[in-house]
Amino acid sequence: MKRRTFLYAATTTVSGALVGCSSSVFLSSRNQFDLLLKNGAVIDGTGKNEFRADVGIRDGVITALGTIESTSADRIIDATGLYVVPGFIDIHTHTDSAILRLPTADSKLRQGVTTEIGGADGSSRAPRKKKDDDADDERVFTDVATFFDYLQQQGTAQNIASMVGLGTIRELVVGEDDRPATPEEMEAMKSEVRKAIEQGCFGVSTGLEYTPGSFASTEELIKLTSAAPLPYRLYATHMRNEDNTLLEAIDEAIRICRHSGARLQVSHLKASYKVNWYKQEIALKMLDDAIAEGIEVHADRYPYIAYQTGLANLFPLWSRDGGTEQFISRLKDKNVLEKIKPDTLRKINGLGSWDSVMITSTRTEEAKHYIGKTIQQIASALNVDPFEFSVDLMIRENGSVGMVGFAMDEAGTEMCLRWKNTIVASDGGAYSPASKSNPHPRTYGTFPRAIAYYQKERNVCSLPEMIRKMTSMPAEKVGLKDRGVLAVGKAADIVLFNYNTIKDNATFLNPHQFPTGMPYVIVNGTIVVDDNTITGKLPGKVLRSNGVLV
Repeated sequence: MKRRTFLYAATTTVSGALVGCSSSVFLSSRNQFDLLLKNGAVIDGTGKNEFRADVGIRDGVITALGTIESTSADRIIDATGLYVVPGFIDIHTHTDSAILRLPTADSKLRQGVTTEIGGADGSSRAPRKKKDDDADDERVFTDVATFFDYLQQQGTAQNIASMVGLGTIRELVVGEDDRPATPEEMEAMKSEVRKAIEQGCFGVSTGLEYTPGSFASTEELIKLTSAAPLPYRLYATHMRNEDNTLLEAIDEAIRICRHSGARLQVSHLKASYKVNWYKQEIALKMLDDAIAEGIEVHADRYPYIAYQTGLANLFPLWSRDGGTEQFISRLKDKNVLEKIKPDTLRKINGLGSWDSVMITSTRTEEAKHYIGKTIQQIASALNVDPFEFSVDLMIRENGSVGMVGFAMDEAGTEMCLRWKNTIVASDGGAYSPASKSNPHPRTYGTFPRAIAYYQKERNVCSLPEMIRKMTSMPAEKVGLKDRGVLAVGKAADIVLFNYNTIKDNATFLNPHQFPTGMPYVIVNGTIVVDDNTITGKLPGKVLRSNGVLV
């Protein structure tokens, strides 16, 4: 690529006067930088082409960008041969739980994620009700403010923001039963939505394939989304279906935003099962039509052809009505199980076979040896029926079993990533290599994979556009005014990577592998990954909607 030196913006105050510099930035010793990045190729996150520039940082903010002749800095990093880009903003994550036990967010930090938006798929850490068995657990948060305050006090390596989950709110107010909310319950849920937004959430999320959020009608979702005060009326949805009735699910999502006035964010957009792969193009056309209608629409997607969920998701919704205890009770009832089996086998037929279902996590140590194996492999080794094994495993693990399903195709993935309004997102939590679980490789490799494979090898878009999909696009969607671009006055969240060597190394069988070619990550002006090593520093901030989006 052609590289050019360009003074993007540089001003400094000397003795109270504002001085503009045409080609270089001269700073007095008292205005020295905390950190100076020299000789890098800057991609600023706006979609514009790269330019050669130095970046000066002081007090967590970018204070100079251009040709900086001063070398007065506490630390200078020679960025020769590296791209300097805004820190990646992961708009769809499940790190809000992981961050409580792993504030360094190892797997996310090493892949350049400097800001996480949690509360995805209808499930947020708050508001929740303390139950008898966790009455003394300070990590059960009855409201969003308490959760945010806890994070701020604990400290995090990344910036953390959150949606509020409508499934979480429904469980709090209505419970886990499949029934309509009463008028009184509806008002209580609307009140919880408003309260969560007032305390700092950026919008609402749904997980309509998961209980109890799946029990909400379209009309209920319209009313709850409408309760979110503008301009925080962002509706991020794991839709009701992503396979056989994908198009109907997209129509519902558009309808909810049409009638509520919300902005739409379709979570992990995909067409699952080979019989439905042709629907990816139709789905994008539907979203384009909604945009033409005047609805603000974006989608997010991870760069893999397999999804991750709970094994319980292979069982019909009605069997999960009432929560885990009733679900397990139904699995133990042979008569009920005969009614469950056809629905589960239909899903397996869509996936192709039980070989497309890999176990990624279990509740007990006794079952850990199944992790990383497909259900077909396990069943064959045990000489048992795969469905019967799955049921038995769910009973023994009390419903707590994770899985990945290989259900998508490369053509559809590329089509989705190429779409003008697709944001790159992981849909994953944060892990340490010491973890005994077997997470989806996206938890370690989403962002480097999008660059190294889908941009560099598959050429789904230009490099500046791919960076935009990871930075300014999610920032603008959520409403993070001070992040997502490299410019003077913006927060110094920055990633440095080598385009020639960047590579995701995590695999489905061996996911705990950090990427290569990403030596430095900076959060609020503090180096959190230094020469490929996590520093352990916790400079992250809790980003609250009030006071950030205006």
